[in-house]
Amino acid sequence: MKDPHLTELTAGCIAAVLPAAGSGQRFGSDRNKLFAMLSGKPIWFHAASRLAARPEVGRIVMAISEQDEVDFRGPFAELVNELRIELVRGGDQRSDSVRAGLDAVADDKSIEFIAIHDAARPLVRDADLAAVFAKAAETGAAILAAPITATLKRVLNDGNASLTVDRSELYSALTPQVFRVDVLRRAYDRHRGRPATDDAQLVERIGHPVALVHGSADNIKITHPEDLRIAEAILAR
Repeated sequence: MKDPHLTELTAGCIAAVLPAAGSGQRFGSDRNKLFAMLSGKPIWFHAASRLAARPEVGRIVMAISEQDEVDFRGPFAELVNELRIELVRGGDQRSDSVRAGLDAVADDKSIEFIAIHDAARPLVRDADLAAVFAKAAETGAAILAAPITATLKRVLNDGNASLTVDRSELYSALTPQVFRVDVLRRAYDRHRGRPATDDAQLVERIGHPVALVHGSADNIKITHPEDLRIAEAILAR
């Protein structure tokens, strides 16, 4: 019986890029929120280790800030080495960090796809990784996404009125977002600093369709302290 977690991708053909150069402002910390502990390990380690466990992932590149480098190369050096993470200098914007990761693997002919994953999403499921990798192999561009379950309202008349929005075709984008190297490279070559909320939007701008793969809603992004408590509960479950 065929293993549902296997894809047709060549082993090691994906480079995972984890932008990790953000701050802890919304987390209410003067340190990078990624250093917060979740079940005894920093948040970023959980995110990276789930990617490292997939046979398709051959390289993991994490884009970090200058101020955090002392931590990654000091107290966390053993964990970095355990997962063979390559550290590169990120930038002020998320797109700067992704580009740094893309450039780091530019000369590696064995890398066919780039999987961009939030280092603050420590709970991505293995089955979801397998599914989005397989869809990217089929289409050249695929992202995990979860259907919107809340009732959505559009504000009218400065908040004095509202309109219910049909949510049947609306999804919340998750990560990883996976692209063929040449597709993502073309998207970044045409980026020119225009605002974008995620890498899929850059790829959409060059006219390449981005497939949606249904992902688990518990693939949460740690943004606030209460998110960490939710993540702990999910792991305990």
